[in-house]
Amino acid sequence: MAPALRLNKRKDASPWPRMSSTFWAVILLTSLLIIYCGQLAAGTCEIVMLDRDSSQPRRTIARQTARCACKKGQIAGTTRAMPACVDASIVRTKQWCEMVPCLDDEGCDLLIKETGWTCTQPGGRVKTTTEE
Repeated sequence: MAPALRLNKRKDASPWPRMSSTFWAVILLTSLLIIYCGQLAAGTCEIVMLDRDSSQPRRTIARQTARCACKKGQIAGTTRAMPACVDASIVRTKQWCEMVPCLDDEGCDLLIKETGWTCTQPGGRVKTTTEE
């Protein structure tokens, strides 16, 4: 007859391997860093998606999605051609050029019915932005 396997419970055996306190400190700091890096600082924005469609001649349609962490009284908008937190009253009243959406050398004009704005470059090239 074959001998039966004996499972001894040793007092010094642990189901978890012993790790030094430095190891656990590194694990804790790493997890805190991962959590912190996923958060945006108040009043800042980041582009999370950018899509360009150049299928039509002489026309490029660009769509971007931004993630913003705006302060109270602010809302996601555009400043100097980049996503930014702007005063909510600008968006509410649709006075888009007040948020300075164009670059320094470009001129800003409102579209008819205030559905967006255009940025006109010195050479005459026009960039149009509409709300969606």
